[in-house]
Amino acid sequence: MTRLSVNINKIATLRNSRGGKMPSVKEAAIKCQEFGAQGITIHPRPDERHITRKDVYELKPLIRTEYNIEGYPSEDFLKMVIEVQADQVTLVPDSNDQLTSDHGWDTWKHMGFLTDVIARLRENGIRSSIFVDPNKKAVEGAAEIGCDRIELYTEPYATLYPIDRNKAIEPFVAAANFAAQLGIDVNAGHDLSLENLNFMYHRISNLKEVSIGHALIADALYLGMESTIQKYLACLK
Repeated sequence: MTRLSVNINKIATLRNSRGGKMPSVKEAAIKCQEFGAQGITIHPRPDERHITRKDVYELKPLIRTEYNIEGYPSEDFLKMVIEVQADQVTLVPDSNDQLTSDHGWDTWKHMGFLTDVIARLRENGIRSSIFVDPNKKAVEGAAEIGCDRIELYTEPYATLYPIDRNKAIEPFVAAANFAAQLGIDVNAGHDLSLENLNFMYHRISNLKEVSIGHALIADALYLGMESTIQKYLACLK
C-alpha cells in the first residue's frame, strides 16, 4: 500500500496572505486525516512565508497518522524536528530564498554532511528521507549515507507525462528498482496530481509514500477537501 501524505503548506500561504488565523492549518490537518490522509507533510522555511515555527509545534499533538517535516537541515531546523519528534524528516537541498524545491541532493558531494545529519536523526528515533533526482548515482550515494528512504523528485515526470508517459516514468522505475536492490524504501513527491499519480503507482511497485500539496489543495478548491482526498486515495489502489 502506498500512503498519501497531504502537504498543507498552501493552507498556511493563504492564511498568511491575509493575516489572522483563517484558514486554520490545524483544522486542515485534522480534517485531512479524518478524510483518509495517512500523513501530514509540512515544509517550514526560514522566512516563514507559509508554515511557521509556531505551526510546527502546534500541529504535533494533532497528528495521529504520520508527521513528515521537510526542510534544509540547518542546526535550527534539526533542533526543531527533534524537539517535536517528527515521524519522518525529509531533507531537501533548498536555499533560504527558494520558491519551491527544484532538484535533489548531490549525495556524493554532500556525503559527509548528510551522513552526520542522518545519524543524528536516527539517534533520536526519527526516520530519514533524502530528496534525490531519479538517477542511480544519487540513489547509490543515499545508500552510502545510510538514510532510511529516498524521496524521488517527480517534477520531470509530471512535465513529460502529457507528452510521453512511458518515457517520463522510465528513470523513476529504474531509480526505484535500484533503491530496492540497495535496501532503501522509496517515497515520491512534487507536481504529482490526479492526472499522473495512478500511472506512477502502477509502475513503481515499491512506492511507500507520496507527498502531495499544491495540486491537491488546488483540486480541493473545486471539489472540496474530502472528495479530493478520496480521489487521490483512489489513485493509489
